[in-house]
Amino acid sequence: MIQFLLNQELRSEHALDPNLTVLNYLREHVGKPGTKEGCASGDCGACTVVVGELHRDDCGAEQIRYRSLNSCLTFVSSLHGKQLISVEDLKHQGQLHSVQQAMVECHGSQCGFCTPGFVMSLFALQKNSDSPDSRKAHEALAGNLCRCTGYRPILAAAEQACCNKPQDQFDSRQAQTIARLKAIAPTHTGELNSGDKRCLVPLTVADLADLYDAYPQARLLAGGTDLALEVTQFHRTLPVMIYVGNIDEMKRIESFDDRLEIGAAAALSDCYSALHQAYPDFGELLQRFASLQIRNQGTLGGNIGNASPIGDSPPLLIALGAQIVLCKGSTRRTLALEDYFIDYRVTARQDSEFIEKIIVPKGHTLFRAYKVSKRLDDDISAVCAAFNLKIDNGVINQARVAFGGMAATPKRAKHCEAALVGATCNAATVERACAALAEDFTPLSDFRASKEYRLLSAQNLLRKYFIELQTPHIETRVTAYV
Repeated sequence: MIQFLLNQELRSEHALDPNLTVLNYLREHVGKPGTKEGCASGDCGACTVVVGELHRDDCGAEQIRYRSLNSCLTFVSSLHGKQLISVEDLKHQGQLHSVQQAMVECHGSQCGFCTPGFVMSLFALQKNSDSPDSRKAHEALAGNLCRCTGYRPILAAAEQACCNKPQDQFDSRQAQTIARLKAIAPTHTGELNSGDKRCLVPLTVADLADLYDAYPQARLLAGGTDLALEVTQFHRTLPVMIYVGNIDEMKRIESFDDRLEIGAAAALSDCYSALHQAYPDFGELLQRFASLQIRNQGTLGGNIGNASPIGDSPPLLIALGAQIVLCKGSTRRTLALEDYFIDYRVTARQDSEFIEKIIVPKGHTLFRAYKVSKRLDDDISAVCAAFNLKIDNGVINQARVAFGGMAATPKRAKHCEAALVGATCNAATVERACAALAEDFTPLSDFRASKEYRLLSAQNLLRKYFIELQTPHIETRVTAYV
């Protein structure tokens, strides 16, 4: 059985189909059709809901953390121990919520189809903001598409909603909600079981290891932003899943003098602060990773584990010399991330083995990252590049260069690195390294970019990197477009 709050209503579910998304649960099982299906792939934001969960702030006080999610990509099992809020829950005692009122007064809606999703993103923004902030408003709304109004009135509604925000029913019931969430906090492995399909929800790494050993055919579910597409887009059935999002050990982010250790189930939005502090370019690229809704769900371990050749984090992690800790039963092994990827969607992971955490070295290096895509927000890379050099007295002593979108796997550019190491940092060296990229990669053409464009982009990004090393005042990183 799993338990969660539907606004303030306690829901206990056991026999639901584990393949059921939160979107369809709201629309078909509890009669709340305000949440809309637009794309069923996490791109349009029409299905946005907000999930609240217990969280300790920097002072150790227990609070409710509200986050926007794409309900079309969220399986019901991930709600275990949390609070689900949909657009129907905002109106209170006959009065619109202040974010709804702002949308009305700022003329932020026309046909209305996308409006519930915008309202829920605004609600999460309001809960997480102390004052109007245009950058945060753009970030919060980047995952919501509108075909009617344009975005100026919606951004005006965001400003109004976050300016002198009034107390709402969620604020007045916060202590009560915290108490209710504590009362339903999971204490043992939960389960959804419809007879022919099941999803198990362990609470510890040891329990996960035992379950995965017992069900090696199970699919591991973290954020589900990739896995859920098999259900929503390809109409496949997932007979057995194991949800790892309730394992606190795998959500920890710890900073040491020489490294970061990031649990594989840590959400990308949680990783931002630590990675940005250690490597500002990594943080900047994370801000362009899909949308806030996706970053609130998607995990660093999941972005590695699905072995996509266009995943944004692996090239950066490879360039930094990151390692992963793989767990199977009571056995653990540490593997260089670059050795994890073998071929297209093929990895070095053994049966019943899972990524427990990622180890990212810290160091004084000249690290930069770049993403080439067709738009700034919520888009997949055509090329993703990461460069990590050490230069002493004008001579390149170490070089790690990695790309995504250039091969069947995220991959180091070994010929390029060889052309750089030991050479003087000058224009001639850069051109030799650019020519060597043609030996490292034979990219494919697809709807995102041609092979010629990809290779030329990779070479130009290397040139861009060296220009920026010589002129560090230029602020153009992570903002390239096709």
